[in-house]
Amino acid sequence: MTLTCKIQHPPQESDFQFQFCFFKDGRVLGKGWNSSPEFQIATIWRENSGSYWCRAKTVPSRETWSQRIQIQVQRVPVSNVSLETQPPGGLVMEGEKLVLVCLVAGGTGDITFFWYKGALGLNLETKTQRSLTAKFEIPTVRESDAEQYYCAADNGYGPSLSGLVSITVRIPVSRPVLTLRAPGAEAVVVDVVELHCEAQRGSPPILYQFYHEDVTLGNSLAPSGGGVSFNFSLTAEYSGNYYCEANNGLGAQRSELVPLNITVPARDRKELLTSGVIEVLLGILGPGTMALLFCCWLKRKIGRRAARDPPRSPPSPVPQQSTYLNSPDREQQHPVYENVNVVRGDEVYSLVYHMQQELQPAAVGPPRTHIEDKDSSAIYSWLKKASITDLDYEDAM
Repeated sequence: MTLTCKIQHPPQESDFQFQFCFFKDGRVLGKGWNSSPEFQIATIWRENSGSYWCRAKTVPSRETWSQRIQIQVQRVPVSNVSLETQPPGGLVMEGEKLVLVCLVAGGTGDITFFWYKGALGLNLETKTQRSLTAKFEIPTVRESDAEQYYCAADNGYGPSLSGLVSITVRIPVSRPVLTLRAPGAEAVVVDVVELHCEAQRGSPPILYQFYHEDVTLGNSLAPSGGGVSFNFSLTAEYSGNYYCEANNGLGAQRSELVPLNITVPARDRKELLTSGVIEVLLGILGPGTMALLFCCWLKRKIGRRAARDPPRSPPSPVPQQSTYLNSPDREQQHPVYENVNVVRGDEVYSLVYHMQQELQPAAVGPPRTHIEDKDSSAIYSWLKKASITDLDYEDAM
């Protein structure tokens, strides 16, 4: 604001020199008397309102003064209040500093700033300063600071509010806990085992990965946080240490090792041992050597069987009173079944005879003994029920 002191009817004499002085509410402004008829106030504020006038004098002393004028300074109301965050976007890590900056696009004078938390408006801070911006800081952000915030500004014409800004606090995952859930006290081959991994803290989504002796078993994503499970069927090679890993993009955390001992039944151990020996032999000796070993083994097995088994020729037929159809004694003949020997273990050898009546006279030859297909099929079924192998059955025939 510029104040100018003008003399309406200056004297005609050219040798007159004037001095000027400006006043406000009875107080001298600036340094007092000066040869300049103007006085400037660089920045005017509300408190600059008041009564102003000036005085002029000549040399030698001849003094006059102006009328008083009243100046009323009015403030510009605040406008376009907004809230910004540092870091930008309202996304902050737990433990970091959060700064809420309240800005005013227009407004003059002393402005009072307010910061509020939540939709209900919990007042956090109030500051008054002659500035268009003001800051409020949260030095260490906690999970509870995740909320909506807004600010307000007022310079005497009523508060003007900003919009709501959401603050998201990202929490790194804590160390997960791996739980192994088996059907019994000890895991047995073919059991289904559940691995459950859970981090108690951490912002979702969380990616979990499961490991067995540093080999990845699988992974699973928890979009809303919490824990996940991984199921698999046990085999003997799954004995060892297990662990899991949780990661939400803010750093991975690994669980402690959980050992798993798998019990292999005796039957399965025998099969595993046999399978392992065969695999080793196949890998070391090669197909040709294995074929030679098999032939030697088969030859020895046949030799031992021949040495200990009784002769397989059928015994003499049971004497019959008559073998002719026209014999006066036409007694009906029946099949004869005779158990010969129990060789070893659960192997039972049987001989079966069936005496068939012939039309030829007895002089032609003794009765012919053979096994019919129908009878042999029935006997084979019985032998299978008695757990006799096909090889033994053929030997018995």
